[in-house]
Amino acid sequence: MLTARVIPCLDVQDARVVKGVRFAGLRDAGDPAGLAARYQDEGADEVVVLDVAATPRGRAHQLGTVRAVRSVLGIPLTVGGGVRSRADARALLEAGADRVAVNTAAVRRPELLTELADEFGVQCVVLALDARAVGDPRAGAAGRHEVLIRSGGEATGLGAAPWAARAARLGAGEILVTSHDRDGTRSGYDLELIAAVARAVPVPVVASGGAAHPEHLLAALRAGADAVLAASIFHDAEHSIHAVKEHLHAHGVPVRRADRLLRPIPPMHDVSC
Repeated sequence: MLTARVIPCLDVQDARVVKGVRFAGLRDAGDPAGLAARYQDEGADEVVVLDVAATPRGRAHQLGTVRAVRSVLGIPLTVGGGVRSRADARALLEAGADRVAVNTAAVRRPELLTELADEFGVQCVVLALDARAVGDPRAGAAGRHEVLIRSGGEATGLGAAPWAARAARLGAGEILVTSHDRDGTRSGYDLELIAAVARAVPVPVVASGGAAHPEHLLAALRAGADAVLAASIFHDAEHSIHAVKEHLHAHGVPVRRADRLLRPIPPMHDVSC
């Protein structure tokens, strides 16, 4: 059985980590490299860095932040925000990312996923899927969540599960699912959304949006996620990654535990992946 991954997320803006509720009301949460190093020491399996201002401001990701984070990490690094082309993806990979996440540009031009997979490999391509609950609760899980783009600022009319399935066929090697309704609310992950996407795709699913305590992460994994991503509970030191993993282990979830940590792996940022 594969181990479940616990992944801290660094939402960044202007070279600082920020956190808010539903992508709004952002507050400063610290230095990206400093937090990344701390999370690696606590046993994180991976770090995700998302530039939340890149797409709304119409710019590429700020590569200096990626380089600074990579300089302290020996674990995988996924980076998203402002990826519109193969050139954008290549720049992130050359700056130190192991994988790139794409949302808005993939919805606008789905063939971008195939272009990225063909050039860099499916293992380098992550679909970042932001969604909100909509419609009649009796409509069925597949049609009850709508995809959002532009950091949650624009609705698309796309169903979350069908879009995830199409993205996987086009070349996405992983789906990062964030509930816009739950983001920053500490009310728990949207388990219906996670389950619907997990049933729809043959690739790993990462759950995001709403975690407040280890039980929420456990529930997301039981709903079908292969990995769980969280921010506030780690940034505010309410729970350590080590404590979360011990909770998961105690409930029968296989994880890479602190007492079995391997030496840091070499950075995997060759653009060929």
